Amino acid sequence: MPTVADIMTTNVITVQKDTPIGEAAKKLLENHINGVPVVDDEGRLVGILCQSDLITQQKNFPLPTVFTILDGFIPLSSMGQMEKQVQKIAATTVEQAMTPDPITVTADTDLNQAASLMVDKNFHTLPVVDGETLVGVLGKEDVLKTLL
Repeated sequence: MPTVADIMTTNVITVQKDTPIGEAAKKLLENHINGVPVVDDEGRLVGILCQSDLITQQKNFPLPTVFTILDGFIPLSSMGQMEKQVQKIAATTVEQAMTPDPITVTADTDLNQAASLMVDKNFHTLPVVDGETLVGVLGKEDVLKTLL
């Protein structure tokens, strides 16, 4: 049974939390990748930055839906969700736009299981870790190559 180790990319392009958003976007575009792992100085995975995180910056700020009771306004969306949206829209560094603590797989994860995870969760990029250390990345393109 094939595993993630059989097809993962080991020469991984990464960014750090303090990388400017423009520089991270340039890396994604120049390398034709959908996501980039975010690592600390020791190579530990701390997040992932995907194209969708950057596209969020092009959104308008969503005003919450509210209703009134006795002349008081009650928002129907959570303040936490609004704060996350504002932070992503206004992000200037990777840390402000990334998804922290991403879903990961290990090198010995069954390839079918990893592919199912990508489809079920709509992930384009899965970091491959050994403990907390990033050892590779699995992209949808890697999985598609197995069909050839």
